[in-house]
Amino acid sequence: MREIQTAALIGLGAIGGYVAPKLQMSLGDEGFTVIADGERKKRLEAGCNINDQIWKFRITAPGDAEKPADLVIFSVKYQGLEQAALDAAGFIDENTILMSLLNGVESEDILRKYYPENHILYSVIRIPSMHENGKISYPDGWGEISFGEAVNTELSEDVEAVRNLFEKSAVGYQIPEDMLKNMWFKFMTNVSENQISAMMRMPYGIFQVSPGINEFREKTAREVLSIAQAKGIHLTEDDLIAQRKKVEAYPFRGKTSTTQDIESGRKTEVDMFAGAVIRMGRELGIPTPCNEMLYQCIKALEAWNDHAEEEK
Repeated sequence: MREIQTAALIGLGAIGGYVAPKLQMSLGDEGFTVIADGERKKRLEAGCNINDQIWKFRITAPGDAEKPADLVIFSVKYQGLEQAALDAAGFIDENTILMSLLNGVESEDILRKYYPENHILYSVIRIPSMHENGKISYPDGWGEISFGEAVNTELSEDVEAVRNLFEKSAVGYQIPEDMLKNMWFKFMTNVSENQISAMMRMPYGIFQVSPGINEFREKTAREVLSIAQAKGIHLTEDDLIAQRKKVEAYPFRGKTSTTQDIESGRKTEVDMFAGAVIRMGRELGIPTPCNEMLYQCIKALEAWNDHAEEEK
């Protein structure tokens, strides 16, 4: 049975901050490294504040890889994924398992362009993590990575190897039988919840106090639902209804990653969310008016942030 003894992470932000300490504790400095260079490398080497604890990881520049890792995890922003794929090259050989914790449903295809011979597991993460003022935080007991092959009626050797690593590292996980449905369900929630909350600059609580915004959330989600069904993904109205209870249980003051990006003046993942929905909707002849509006609104917020930065 295959055992993962070494792992590398590229992208130590809100999402990577959940995974990194757990892999560090189980694999140690010899087995785990974070890929970064330049000023970011210097900043990370000084220590990362994760849930009010300072963590110091082994930081390795892209050109300083000593040998390939058994597992490479990508947790960068969408717009940085292609560069990250290039930066991680020294840590990857034909036996390296690749995983992307990015939102959306296209990151595996992007990685496949660079590493067509590698085993790329489908994966998504669910965690209300925040990255503000140089600190990463998430609620204790939260955090779950869904991963696997497209279908997991029987577990492949590599899926078992990652499962064993996650159990050893206390990383929350599940291995859905229908992984593609699981990914599209997460995509549906991201497209609706992330974008609407970002447009309004509101925390999750807005969905708990405003029936009108909650209705708009579901209209936006149904556009994804229609596209998924046209693609043969088994999302149903029942899945959308089940999400209502989950939204009611979200941390009231928690913020989506897209909201955090807007508030921090960073570029968002709107092209991966509304942009992808609009493109796929046009290809399939499915109207996407909610996402078209959200796309323009979020692009306007990004332009305003750019203008404010220029004024400084």
